[in-house]
Amino acid sequence: MTAMSVPTETVTLPVEGMTCAACQATVQRALSTQPGVTKAAVNLMMNEATVHFDPAATSPGQLVAAINDIGYVSRLPLAADATSSADDQREQQQRREYETLRAKSLVSLAIGAVAMMASMPLMGGRSPHAEHAGDPLLRWVMTAVDPPARAALPWLYALAPQVLTYALLAATILVMTWAGRHFYTRAWSGLTHGTADMSTLIAVGTGAAFLYSLAATLTPQWFVTDGARPDVYYEAVIIIIALVLLGNAMEARAKTQTTRALRQLAKLQASSARVRRDGQELDIPIAEVRAGDIVLVRPGERFPVDGEITSGSGAVDESMLTGESMPVEKAVGDRVIGATVNKTAALEVRATAIGTTSVLARIVTLMKEAQGSQAPIQRLADRISAVFVPVVILIAIATFAAWMVLPETPSFASAITAAVSVLIIACPCAMGLAVPTAVLVASGRGAAAGILIKGGEPLERLAAVDTVVFDKTGTLTEGTPHVADMLIAPGHQRQTVLRVAAALESHSEHPLAKAVVAAAGPLAEPQPAVDNVIALPGKGVFGIVDGTHVIAGTEALLRASGVDVTPLESRAREWAAEANTVIFVAMAGQAVAAFAIADTVRPNARAVVAALRGHGLRTVMLTGDRRATAEAVAKHAGVNEVIAEVLPDGKVAAIKALQAAGQVVAMVGDGLNDAPALAQADIGMAMASGTDIASEAASVTLMRSDLASVTEAIVLARKTMRTMKQNLFWAFVYNVIGIPVAAGVLYPVFGILLSPILASAAMAFSSVSVVSNSLRLRAVKLS
Repeated sequence: MTAMSVPTETVTLPVEGMTCAACQATVQRALSTQPGVTKAAVNLMMNEATVHFDPAATSPGQLVAAINDIGYVSRLPLAADATSSADDQREQQQRREYETLRAKSLVSLAIGAVAMMASMPLMGGRSPHAEHAGDPLLRWVMTAVDPPARAALPWLYALAPQVLTYALLAATILVMTWAGRHFYTRAWSGLTHGTADMSTLIAVGTGAAFLYSLAATLTPQWFVTDGARPDVYYEAVIIIIALVLLGNAMEARAKTQTTRALRQLAKLQASSARVRRDGQELDIPIAEVRAGDIVLVRPGERFPVDGEITSGSGAVDESMLTGESMPVEKAVGDRVIGATVNKTAALEVRATAIGTTSVLARIVTLMKEAQGSQAPIQRLADRISAVFVPVVILIAIATFAAWMVLPETPSFASAITAAVSVLIIACPCAMGLAVPTAVLVASGRGAAAGILIKGGEPLERLAAVDTVVFDKTGTLTEGTPHVADMLIAPGHQRQTVLRVAAALESHSEHPLAKAVVAAAGPLAEPQPAVDNVIALPGKGVFGIVDGTHVIAGTEALLRASGVDVTPLESRAREWAAEANTVIFVAMAGQAVAAFAIADTVRPNARAVVAALRGHGLRTVMLTGDRRATAEAVAKHAGVNEVIAEVLPDGKVAAIKALQAAGQVVAMVGDGLNDAPALAQADIGMAMASGTDIASEAASVTLMRSDLASVTEAIVLARKTMRTMKQNLFWAFVYNVIGIPVAAGVLYPVFGILLSPILASAAMAFSSVSVVSNSLRLRAVKLS
């Protein structure tokens, strides 16, 4: 019995307040456990959650409530209008979050600086009942005031520590309840839901220091040792919160920089268009443009929509799409892409794709999906983050117990200091940001170079590639084949053969067939009747033309059909040796013609292949063409391995054979005829025409008709993986070293016990350093 499929809807919700992988996991777990939710994916870098749900079981409002219940902030997505898109809303949210964190951190730092100076007289355990005659400050004050006031000064001086202490207490409460309030509310929500994240560590650490200080303030007699007043840690609590907030603010600012490429791309979309309707030129919002409208574009303006030129010709700057600065000449009938720039002449364009169907919108969608995906290397960090906070809390408890038992003179103050330092220095943020930030920046860097990588997993696989397989036609060659020569068998008229061959080939979409049709030109008119057309992929085409059985295709196809091609074979071999593809034509069972079809090898093919080999990569050419032609093209391009005369299924088998030999294979093709092989390869790289960016079979889409982008994509992937590993290494090393140091392992030998304030500074630096390291990918060289 087949289970009935449950209808699902998808909603993307903004989520504010996430700072680390543990936060991300908490939100994702809360959403995944909601009734009716089939899948939930939380994006830490984009601060959003994408949820697939059964509308009969739950609603977006209930999902928002589930997020808010655990201490994070979400809301229903606002409907985008002409002036406020979803991307604008996200950017405003990120800016608002950064400005709020910055303001709170700066105010808290100012209060903390004053609190630290005010607390200096309290340090060292000076008792309010001790003799003050030896105090140099008191001696100076005593000599500077009038004699009647001198008698009251010792009493005032004894009272001052208590006044300062209560002032520090008030300042600490202010900072905790205003600037740091979200740490405690999220920690409490997490506790009630059985979860823990970075907020838990901050709340427990600062909370423990505050409660100890509060007890020492209200009941100092319990903590007095050798007549000394107990130390309090109010200034430490304030500065810890300030530094953590400062680190969060710096992370928020860095995260907005990592998404800069996506925002800049989205902002290229025009807000209005000039159209001709009913003989009038009208400026209308872009949302009102309809397919089929004639859009007028002046020199210097961006094309507001995808379309086809109906009037005029000129140069178009497509650098936003391909990364190439050289303008491309366009004329009537050519396609243009929205957001590219009309450089030289007024053009009229018939709108063909608008809104979400446009190339720009699809690129932005692909980038968002890529930036929201996870690389496999992230899974290790996620597994550690899942248990990180509970483990750190246990370590802090063990640290406190050890300091109360092991030293010869146990000190409650030292124990609380070490335990708080452990809680504060531990940082799941760096581990959570190590991989996503690198994926985010790399996808933006790739898009700027005309390389669309569909996520973290393809990026990681691409970095591991050791074999690059090229298709021939349209990949190593220009993809614009033309008839370079032809041979008509004796007894047959050239015009008749061309007319018949063109009529049959006009029913095929293959580039070689189009070359034959173009060669016939006016000789193909009037076109004869064509019936019973059968196309055999990779072989050729059969049909009945004016009542005569005609075959056009490979030598193997004609021989398999019982046609003798011997009269044409000698010349065909010569053509093949010169890198030409040969098409044979038979009429009524007799070979009547052969066409030499040339497709120029791309000018930089040899340099690109040499560069790939310089990076340690094996290169292979895979084609359905005859071996002689394939080897000639491969020799010209510098490829030293050739797999020829294979059909589409044979290409898949060839890729599987390379994989079975232990190779990690990238297949480079046009994304159309090579779809099965692209899908089979570990990485499919489709050289798109600019409109085929969403090739389902390809993990990487190359927007430029330049083979150099193959090398650039692999170099980008390898450098990104190196950055990911660096980030993870330093994130792990930071915690592995930092936590024991905070616990006091250096104290017995060096007498070093880390201050909670230094611990908070180190924690903030660790996550910021990871994001900063990822941002270096924006300027990485891809050559």
